Amino acid sequence: MINVAIAGVAGRMSGRIASLAHNHPEIKIVGAFERSGHKKTGEDIGKIIGSEDTGVMITDRIDDAIKDADVVIDFTSRLSTLSDLRKCSDMKKAMVTGTTGFTEDDIKEIRALAKNIPCVLAPNMSVGINLLFKILKEVAITLGDNYDVEIIEAHHRMKKDAPSGTALKMANIIAETLGMDINEAAVYARKGLIGERKKKEIGIQSIRAGDIVGEHTVMFATMGERIEISHKASSRDTFAKGAIRAALWAYGKEPGLYDMLDVLGLK
Repeated sequence: MINVAIAGVAGRMSGRIASLAHNHPEIKIVGAFERSGHKKTGEDIGKIIGSEDTGVMITDRIDDAIKDADVVIDFTSRLSTLSDLRKCSDMKKAMVTGTTGFTEDDIKEIRALAKNIPCVLAPNMSVGINLLFKILKEVAITLGDNYDVEIIEAHHRMKKDAPSGTALKMANIIAETLGMDINEAAVYARKGLIGERKKKEIGIQSIRAGDIVGEHTVMFATMGERIEISHKASSRDTFAKGAIRAALWAYGKEPGLYDMLDVLGLK
């Protein structure tokens, strides 16, 4: 049994994580927190997960929420996650986060903080997506740079960052495999007279509409054929289950920065 605290518990993703964690035989929720002044502060998490009262109250004091936790699960926002990770590093609490939108400087700080605690950082915690990450590397090795690469991702209208962290991860895997500099290769939109497509180019296109949970397609195209590899998530539970799996895995691990490929044994 591991003790877990959940950040941003009133959010859509974190709420699903809390619900699944509450019913997991190997997990006990010991803390839940929200940003200062949140309207749910002071409520029992049972109201969030649709159960009877649990005795775990939502607080805006992270110190209180994580003091008895073994692992903190954080699916919030860039600045909130960085702040929470600093606190977890100070208090020696493992963290699992699926937050996206970090800058290069943020990643440097995350690596430094992870020297004190185990931290699983993944833009997408779906088992299927992470298997796809591994497959993409193999496909890119086989096809080389003879195929044009395009990535199309679609998410709900409320997603704040674009492209998705998953799409960027895909692009980085392919670019690294093909010896490209992603900062030079990535093309995020096309309009007007742009000229012919360059050979070392990775197109990344974003769609934001309705309640799309998450869809990603990677296209490898050349003259005469096209290969498309797609993943479509129809429920946030896909990601929530991955986060719980990562939390169970992270418990007791050595300090360091890990990802879902580590969790799934795919490295």
